[in-house]
Amino acid sequence: MKYRTVVMYMEIGCFVSCLCGWILVCSTLPTEYWTFSEVGSIVLTTSNYYSNLWRDCISDTTGVSDCKDYPSMLALPAFLHACRALAVCAVITGFFGGVLTLVGMKCTKIGGSEVANARVTFAGGLTYLVSGFCGMITYSWWANKVITEFLDPNFRAQKFEIGAAVFVGWGGSILLLSGGTVLTYFSGKEGLPTR
Repeated sequence: MKYRTVVMYMEIGCFVSCLCGWILVCSTLPTEYWTFSEVGSIVLTTSNYYSNLWRDCISDTTGVSDCKDYPSMLALPAFLHACRALAVCAVITGFFGGVLTLVGMKCTKIGGSEVANARVTFAGGLTYLVSGFCGMITYSWWANKVITEFLDPNFRAQKFEIGAAVFVGWGGSILLLSGGTVLTYFSGKEGLPTR
């Protein structure tokens, strides 16, 4: 196969990888299971507490759940504001990374010359990298806080564990980072002048 064909298939694979990663990161924002805690040792009296960036929830053994949004935005800790901002930035930059990559790929034929398309793809790869880093920082910071509070013997409030949404977010961020790295490398080799 020609080098151009190999690069075209590689771009398609990286685009699909990044798109799947972006979808996974997007899916964690409305998911309530960022943290969870189970209270009670008997099955019939167990209560499950879980929360995410936007609300706290509780459910009992009968399956009834009740969620409450955080009452005041100004009363929230700076940590939560930073995690919210980073998560939203990951979603927004991932969207624009997808648009740029779709426009610049060799198989779409939307742009002008090969060099111009490679530069647009390079910009898309960088945007995917920013999205992946924003997501990775968000989920890692959240997990670090949960683990630190759980292991702290002086922490008297209710202790939580890492929820499934954080693991899904890590997976999505890894897909974004790996796809963005490969896109950036190959399109940078073609589109950026070397001296």
